[in-house]
Amino acid sequence: MFDKVLVANRGEIAVRIMRALRELEVSSVAVYSEADRRAFFAKYADEAYELGPSPPSQSYLNIDRIIGVANLSGVDAVHPGYGFLAENARFVERCEREGITFIGPSSQAIADMGDKARARELMDDAGVPVTPGTDAAGDDDLIDAANDIGYPVIVKPSAGGGGIGMQVVERREEMAEAIKTARSTARSAFGDDAVYVEKYLQDPRHIEIQVLADGDETAHLGERECSIQRRHQKVLEEAPSPIVDEEMREEMGAAGIAAAEAVDYENAGTVEFLYSGGEFYFAEMNTRLQVEHPVTEFVTGIDIVKEQVRVATGESLSFAQNDVEMRGHAIECRINAEDPLNDFAPTPARIEHYRSPGSVGVRVDSGVHMGYTIPSTYDSMISKLIVWGRDREEATSRMRRALFDYVIGGVTTNIPFHKALMKSPDFVEGRLSTNFIENHPELFDEVSAIQEKERDLSEIFDDRKSRAAVAAAIHHRDSSG
Repeated sequence: MFDKVLVANRGEIAVRIMRALRELEVSSVAVYSEADRRAFFAKYADEAYELGPSPPSQSYLNIDRIIGVANLSGVDAVHPGYGFLAENARFVERCEREGITFIGPSSQAIADMGDKARARELMDDAGVPVTPGTDAAGDDDLIDAANDIGYPVIVKPSAGGGGIGMQVVERREEMAEAIKTARSTARSAFGDDAVYVEKYLQDPRHIEIQVLADGDETAHLGERECSIQRRHQKVLEEAPSPIVDEEMREEMGAAGIAAAEAVDYENAGTVEFLYSGGEFYFAEMNTRLQVEHPVTEFVTGIDIVKEQVRVATGESLSFAQNDVEMRGHAIECRINAEDPLNDFAPTPARIEHYRSPGSVGVRVDSGVHMGYTIPSTYDSMISKLIVWGRDREEATSRMRRALFDYVIGGVTTNIPFHKALMKSPDFVEGRLSTNFIENHPELFDEVSAIQEKERDLSEIFDDRKSRAAVAAAIHHRDSSG
């Protein structure tokens, strides 16, 4: 087992990893930017080192500075979490050259799956179902391919992820401009303007398979449903999927394992599929820990982060495929500092009041505290609220209660949106798609009503607080008079 691990990330995921390390009796090292000097994760670690100014390029994306801290602190390994350098093959290669273990897959696996066109080719060769589409090509070839596939199609950056740069095209006349826009965005975001074309599936579901591999055995931990998204980014996840039965789970799990084995994958990863019309198709593989990993941990009882660390030390998986059993149902709501009524725009601010929910079957992965100022420099996530129930109905009821209990004052959050979502008949019945939010505009009327009600309660609270302060001042005056 390692003696010391550097966590090359911030916020809730840094805390989550450090908690696993503490249980494994491994020392943790935090790195933080200027904006995160007072962040909880920097205090929670056994050691902490400042990287520099707040912009990610000068802190969490600065490979030289992170490797410098790793060498200075004498760590055995680096855990990247998700985002930032988690899927950066150059960072993995640098760790390898420095003799530092990277807790994740090889640089080659990251490179293979990071090139979306290359990944499609590998999956096709491995017998994994892929959406009809093309490899990266010139503009004229892409237009010809789109005509052959049939509209609508989607233009995707080859080096991309998180929905960045994707363009949905309904008609041939729109293709040239869509390709131009996708290339420009891809060049800016990823330094690579290669794009490819896929058939656009109408109202698909997003279902993913969690895989773990130790170099000898590859296993899957079942599926997660991640269909509810805004701007191609997930808002809510659950396990298992309401639509997946045992037969489909076995089929999708086998496809996930085949995908991982096609690139000699080791450690934790997620194979993402789009499901439509009774068929599923490979979308991409995330070669890292996923934001939504807690729902899988809840229903399987397997600590994915601990498995990552053990595998990186050369140990085998602590379980066999036959040991994996999904029990009950788990739901995760991403709690973000954003305004649902303003196109989910970020709302960084200081947290004036904070009370997290608890009790049976409730987990909160958070990196904030009362008085903490959410910086505008990074992602808007505040925390992840995860619940477990014996079935989906109980999990939904428990999430409603937990959202009611969750108080974050001073910051506009998407908690009202999640409250509205939990009441939606289509959500309750499991009728989901990646276009769920766009297809349910009535959610925002409910959000507005919830926000108004909570604003009234906040004013009452503030009024009581003011009256209490005045009363205390009068009492102090009279006592000292």
